[in-house]
Amino acid sequence: MPKHPNAGRINTAADVKDNLLPVLVGGDILTYSYVREFYRAYGLRKCIVLATQDIKVISTSTFTDYRLREGIHDPEVLCCELESIAREVNGAKTLLLLGSDDVHARIFSSNKERLERAGYVVPYIDFDLLDDITQKRRFYELCEELGIAYPKTWYFDCSDSQLEIPVDSFTYPLIAKPSNSAQFQEADIPHKKKIYEIQDAAELERVWKSIRDSDYSNQLVIQDFIPGGDENIHTLTLFADENGDTVMGAGGTVCLQDHDPTALGNPLCIMGEKVDAIYEAGAAFLKAVGYHGFANFDIKYDPRDGSYRFFEVNTRCGRNTYYLSLAGCNFVTLFVEDFILGHKITPRYANNPYLFCCVPEYVLKRSMPEGPVKEHALELYRATKDRYPLRFWSDTTIHNLWADVMLVNQIPKFKKFYWDTNGKQLDV
Repeated sequence: MPKHPNAGRINTAADVKDNLLPVLVGGDILTYSYVREFYRAYGLRKCIVLATQDIKVISTSTFTDYRLREGIHDPEVLCCELESIAREVNGAKTLLLLGSDDVHARIFSSNKERLERAGYVVPYIDFDLLDDITQKRRFYELCEELGIAYPKTWYFDCSDSQLEIPVDSFTYPLIAKPSNSAQFQEADIPHKKKIYEIQDAAELERVWKSIRDSDYSNQLVIQDFIPGGDENIHTLTLFADENGDTVMGAGGTVCLQDHDPTALGNPLCIMGEKVDAIYEAGAAFLKAVGYHGFANFDIKYDPRDGSYRFFEVNTRCGRNTYYLSLAGCNFVTLFVEDFILGHKITPRYANNPYLFCCVPEYVLKRSMPEGPVKEHALELYRATKDRYPLRFWSDTTIHNLWADVMLVNQIPKFKKFYWDTNGKQLDV
């Protein structure tokens, strides 16, 4: 396929250093992963970062032009700010637009034509497809059609102010979560959690009423709880070409996830592993819907029947997609090769042994159950260079100090949200 019409003077990888300007929205681990990997791959010394708060570990980086902007969670405000940046650059650089969460993916996708007219390369799927497959109910319908396992699921309409859930008809524990994560993120809900671990009927009743009576108007998803700890959770990152064919992938076992209720489900430690059944199912899904670009799947192994049950697809890089670089493919190169240069990518699976890890070794030792998974994770912890994406010795001393502060801060977080609760979700 030809190079992107907004690619400007970038005709080869050698042109990237002097002619590409990534514009990154958000301030999390993924944002810094973009920054460091563009430098490692192409020697790119500056990325614009737009954020609403001063995240020191990113703002102190020598590789960022960090800009605080109020209100950019609002689509119109963000689009106007991006158009302002495009006018400022005035064609001197090729602008590549990347975000760090689901809200950004929706904004970029729904405003793709406008942002491309402004001069951006926007590597996100069209909004009709994004809006379709990110609705949990539709995702599970597609899984059913394709023979992909998923958890037993019930749906309840939060826009119906009179609807009551038959809380006594379920077997507990259960999982409760929003069908539309992006809308839920913006909703005003008391004691809001990313995912709710429901222990009994009374708790489900409280959670249902708090969400039903809020400004969240989509569905609440109730799911069967799949037994097993974090070591049964898997992640899969795939990249599909313009034909929907998967050309790059990597995955692993989630040895440890964040247990802070506001971030529950975010993997903090991932051990490289290829499970053919997971890879084949993910690739089949992307082909069936005609996907193009990065997709990230959350999966859990069900010991009751030996299946791998798919929970959702994220239509973007995940906050942990840096693990693709650890597995053997610098993940930002896929944006350049496909979306800017239009090169055909030779299909392969990045399968170098690795441990992606955002917690100290002490946290792994105390949190993971004894057994071969823990033993192998600790071996890889010592063997994996650059396992922690925020620590990067080519960056400033103050940046790396903040990276270390964030790493050490995981110890009191795990004490509060995991060790002191015996692994149960803490009410907030």
